Amino acid sequence: MMSLRLLIPSLLLAAAALTGCSADRSSVTVVQPGRPGETAQVVPLDQVEPPDTAYTDADVRFMQGMIRHHAQALEMTGLVAGRNASAGLPRFAKRVEVSQRDEMDLMVRWLRDRMKQVPSVDSGHGHGGGALMPGMLTEAQLAELRGTKGAQFDRLFYQYMIQHHTGALRMVEQLYAEKGGIEPEIDQFANHVDSDQRIEITRMRQLLAAL
Repeated sequence: MMSLRLLIPSLLLAAAALTGCSADRSSVTVVQPGRPGETAQVVPLDQVEPPDTAYTDADVRFMQGMIRHHAQALEMTGLVAGRNASAGLPRFAKRVEVSQRDEMDLMVRWLRDRMKQVPSVDSGHGHGGGALMPGMLTEAQLAELRGTKGAQFDRLFYQYMIQHHTGALRMVEQLYAEKGGIEPEIDQFANHVDSDQRIEITRMRQLLAAL
């Protein structure tokens, strides 16, 4: 879903068209959308500046961290075959796998296009030896998941993946709290992650309740 911040240029053009070239810009007001969590403001047209759409360090950290986060989700879905009991789990796990692989490819391209480091996900449950991102499973939790089968595995998988997805939502919140997410591509991707993870959390709670 497109951010309201991207509507600012259109609002400026519309205001200019209504007032004409000779109008006093200080007497014209426009509604300027706020950042996530902030309210919109009515400000004089001559005080509105075009948004800065450059990426920030917070954007880079978000993409690098989310790659490690997604990598662990793929490790979790890779445990399903041969352990699950319910028919719904493999279908759900496949959906997660496909969507998160596609998103990882997007994040890797974004970082490489800007000549930023792409984190390694080959060592240590998808976090490349760095600190765990919000919601990520510890080694003990992963070992517990690997060691279960049947209905117990299904319940544990959903519980831990809900934990994992909830962490991704916190990462999106943190991105905007750190004044990131202004670049249109980052803003669109972060909103997509937020909405997709929320949908999957709702679905997992339904599947968990049905066990």
